[in-house]
Amino acid sequence: MAASNESGPASLPQQRDPPGRPPRNGYGVYVYPNSFFRYEGEWKEGKIHGHGKLLFNDGSYYEGEFADGEITGLGCRYWAWSGNTYSGHFILGEPQGHGVMKYKTGGHYEGELSHGLRAGRGFLVDGEGQEYEGSFHDNRRHGRGQMLFKNGDKYDGDWVQDRRQGHGVLHCADGSTYEGQWHSDAFSGLGSLAHFSGVTYCGLWINGHPVEQATRIVILGPEVLEVAQGAPFTLRVQLQQAHGDLAKSESGRVLRISAGIRYVQLPTCSEVSFFKVDEDHQETPMQTPFGFQCLSYPLSTPPLRGLEPKAAQESAGDDSPLPEGDQGDTPSGLAARGGQCHCPEDLRQRVEQGCAEFPDLLLGPPPPGRQPFLFLHSPHEKAGSKPRGSLCPLEMPTAQEAAGGSRPDGTIAELVADAYPGEYVMMIDDVTTPPFLGRTLPTAFKHLRVLAKGTGQKPQDPEEGARS
Repeated sequence: MAASNESGPASLPQQRDPPGRPPRNGYGVYVYPNSFFRYEGEWKEGKIHGHGKLLFNDGSYYEGEFADGEITGLGCRYWAWSGNTYSGHFILGEPQGHGVMKYKTGGHYEGELSHGLRAGRGFLVDGEGQEYEGSFHDNRRHGRGQMLFKNGDKYDGDWVQDRRQGHGVLHCADGSTYEGQWHSDAFSGLGSLAHFSGVTYCGLWINGHPVEQATRIVILGPEVLEVAQGAPFTLRVQLQQAHGDLAKSESGRVLRISAGIRYVQLPTCSEVSFFKVDEDHQETPMQTPFGFQCLSYPLSTPPLRGLEPKAAQESAGDDSPLPEGDQGDTPSGLAARGGQCHCPEDLRQRVEQGCAEFPDLLLGPPPPGRQPFLFLHSPHEKAGSKPRGSLCPLEMPTAQEAAGGSRPDGTIAELVADAYPGEYVMMIDDVTTPPFLGRTLPTAFKHLRVLAKGTGQKPQDPEEGARS
């Protein structure tokens, strides 16, 4: 009887999983035959199922949910070879669905994945801190998306295989904005650029370059423009492309106009020019494309003509004094700046669709420090005068003589109000700041000839007069 009692169910030995075989159910640890994988976690009917951790021999691991022996569900995966870490959804061992990928090189991705690659909507921060939010395909930016670059630029538009392509808007950190077509990360097709200098270009682009961009400034009119002494005149200007067409796609460039008078070195007197310049007002002559040099000359518009610094100050208000050392646009102010022609805002114009106009320009009287030489050619020259064709310094009236109205010899003293007949040069400079697309257009020149009042005749060339 005692033997039969020992052989009852209570005395049967407990069943265990055979050694070397995976557990059937519950929690267990198993090392795979190739020794590359080691699993510890839950089992169900001989398969890993539930929560567990799979370790790889190279240091990689996965920890999370398993289903029927496969990595499926929520989990975290670490790849030792890349140093990347992913947390999110898995299907059959691959990241699939929504998750977060952290990269060893810096940055991270949060969004949708397919077969381990970025696909669908997501948010990516790369190793340089640049941010992209939008559509992905095959691990690349593809579709509609927004990008914030490390330099502060912002792009919102179409992408194709990690490149900006299609239609998009770029807001640059410097304030410029481009809207239009893109190809391979460059402006290409029709687009409009509003540059932070104030220049706008609306037209065709190829590989990031405007096709109809201005390359030169052209002053319209005859080769030599003739104007009457003391009469205002207007200059019309075009921006032209390399082949000569009007650059009407471009607006906003700032053009400044200035004037110069012909500088003549006389053969008989090497230190003398058409204007004898005092030693205190010397300046370096400027070269022109007309075969001669010129010295800067005052230029104004009628509202500024004869405006004294004090009157200009009063018109601007008592709270707006002229800066120290700046004597306005009078000849004395020009001379005080070493002959550099100062142009008020009236003498600066912005281009509109490739065109600009400088209306009602006036050449003022010679500035102080420059004494003009006149040529004596009258057949009724007074006795004691210099021979025909010689130079005679013109005596300019002093301020006291002008106030008194006459000189000691009884002649009337009048301040010269107009430019002398002669050869002048008009110059137009591109002073857009900063230069549009890094390029400043070259200076444009126009040869100007001032005719004596009431004569309608051309003034004589100073060099010809000296040789006669």
